[in-house]
Amino acid sequence: MIPSNRTRKIIIPHDADAYKQRNRIERCFCQLKHFRRLPTRYDRRTDNFTGFIHLAAAMIWMQ
Repeated sequence: MIPSNRTRKIIIPHDADAYKQRNRIERCFCQLKHFRRLPTRYDRRTDNFTGFIHLAAAMIWMQ
């Protein structure tokens, strides 16, 4: 999925649209990791953890 180097003799084809979507998702995870509570997983229960993910995503979306 990642495009090959331009100086490569044989260029490997890639899907540009899929690469753009992958980049968008990786940037979203990077923004979510700025909330200290998520990467350290302080919440033990799954419903509390997913609730905070939803809250953090809403806070990012409203920026």
